Amino acid sequence: MKIAQVSPLFESVPPKGYGGTERVISYLTEELVRQGHEVTLFATADSITDAKLVPSVERSLRAEMLNRSWLAYDAIQMDKVAKLANNFDIIHFHTDYLHFPLIRHIGTPHVTTLHGRLDLPELVPVFEHFSSCPMVSISDSQRTPLPWANWCGTVYHGLPPDLYRFHPEPGKYFAFLGRISPEKRVDRAVEIALSCNTPLYVGAKIDKADEAYFDREIRPLFEHPLIHYIGEVDERQKHALLAGAKALLFPIDWPEPFGLVMIEAFSCGVPVIAYNHGSVPEILEEGVNGFVVHNQQEAMQAAKHIETIDRASCRASFDRRFTACHMAENYLQVYQRLIAR
Repeated sequence: MKIAQVSPLFESVPPKGYGGTERVISYLTEELVRQGHEVTLFATADSITDAKLVPSVERSLRAEMLNRSWLAYDAIQMDKVAKLANNFDIIHFHTDYLHFPLIRHIGTPHVTTLHGRLDLPELVPVFEHFSSCPMVSISDSQRTPLPWANWCGTVYHGLPPDLYRFHPEPGKYFAFLGRISPEKRVDRAVEIALSCNTPLYVGAKIDKADEAYFDREIRPLFEHPLIHYIGEVDERQKHALLAGAKALLFPIDWPEPFGLVMIEAFSCGVPVIAYNHGSVPEILEEGVNGFVVHNQQEAMQAAKHIETIDRASCRASFDRRFTACHMAENYLQVYQRLIAR
């Protein structure tokens, strides 16, 4: 099958640091290539892939988003997709709704995976106007604000099975990974760790938009001797941080469409304690690979009994549901259905 993958230009594929969407695009692209498909990746020039790379900008735009118009490079990318569209059996977009006006004029089958939250009021008129566009959700819960949209499947994210090693022995600290922002609630993670008198290691980036929040709410919490802030971590640092943890704390306060870090933890054999928001109850199996909680009291109790979770069961749950092979096979089924139409 001849497949185009169209990535956002904010990060390279895969990203050098934080960047869940581009990381998933990389895993999917490389797995499709491994399975023998002819894949073209539209992404930044500094991306690394075994697919054919069609770049639209020299490097990822995240660091320079406030200094220049990223829309200029998106316009170039979409024009390149349009010119090559007839070369593909299907075009798979990961660029939110940016491409919707374009695909009305392209005859090639296409699908869009939505990677972000959909409970924002400004999205309703967009998806109503482009209601015929076929879309894939990354969890069933993600669809909740737009149940009437043209959903053609839910495909969970997946990781290469050898990306992280299984670590059967728990460490002596908790881990928090991702971003420091109000909805991620690292403050809850700090409170949980301190209630157990257990160190917490925080590997997380801080966006410019959240710097004031960090200075006001979070920085004072990090002054406690049990709390260790590492900053944004790369893939190697993330593996080391997860592998040595007794549990990953995921005390989110928003409808997370898919918590990629949860399945990264499972692949290491690390159980997860997560608040019951968004996709959490779809991904986390209660008592098998962690605990789903509803408040801080439940979270603290779960943390104190985390040793009751078998780390081998965590890894087994990953192998059973969340490998890149599973993800690619599920997307191929979606592609085939759309092409058949």
